Amino acid sequence: MAFVTTDDGVRLHVEETGSGIPLIFAHEFAGDHRSYEPQLRHFGRYYRAITFAARGFPPSDVPAEPERYSQSRATADIVAVMDGLGIDRAHVVGISMGGFATLELGLTRPERARSLTIAGCGYGAEPDKRDQFAAEAEQAATNFDTLGSAVAGRAYALGPTRVQFQNKDPRGWLEFATQLEQHSATGSANTLRGIQKVRRSLFEFGEAMTKLEVPTLVMTGDEDGPCLEASLFMKRRIPTAGLVVMPNTGHTLNLEEPDAFNRHLGEFLHAVDVGRWPRRDPRAETNAILGTR
Repeated sequence: MAFVTTDDGVRLHVEETGSGIPLIFAHEFAGDHRSYEPQLRHFGRYYRAITFAARGFPPSDVPAEPERYSQSRATADIVAVMDGLGIDRAHVVGISMGGFATLELGLTRPERARSLTIAGCGYGAEPDKRDQFAAEAEQAATNFDTLGSAVAGRAYALGPTRVQFQNKDPRGWLEFATQLEQHSATGSANTLRGIQKVRRSLFEFGEAMTKLEVPTLVMTGDEDGPCLEASLFMKRRIPTAGLVVMPNTGHTLNLEEPDAFNRHLGEFLHAVDVGRWPRRDPRAETNAILGTR
């Protein structure tokens, strides 16, 4: 069992397979390092594929103090994994919570990223949803505190953007839900309060996104309502961004549609690696509809 240690003394559990260009996966709140098994099995054939359990998610350490969890800390933990493994630059893939950290990595430490894949990212971002999202995050944290992960985790796994997974693949969903029920209640509650509830909206980073030059792939399911507008926003603002929208798909898109996810991600990584991922043509950035004069 491998660990790296962050600058504030938290040990993060890391797993890797394969060799070659590093490819790091950062998981969502409802997942952990095991959530990327379909990706590690596939991309370990071609890359040095790496995943880790975020702080608060065993077997990584679970700090008891809520103040040791934050959005900036989640981003710094990706860098800590890279530093601990001796990696200067890597392709970085993040879903939801991991997607926020991946975006922030691109905005604050672009020299560490070969590419960014930001998937299922946007919960609580829309201005008119901020208060609602904060209240729901606090309620979910209270549920983990008072009911424990076995009960609170099962309820979370049946959210409106998770039932698509259950309907398509009951066995796969049950494995996902069972793993969620095994999470630390303290770590889950602290993550909800320290990261999800208080993180800034994606829409606040619009100007910074226009300066992002790292090749970027944005991915979302078309039934992941909280992420649709945010995904379009990132596509429109980031000049190096491509957008994939998976049909009839919810939030847990890498597990719900692993073949499609791997295909889109693989094509993107290949284009980046051979220098063929484009920056948007300035001629496309116009208010004209037909371009006639």
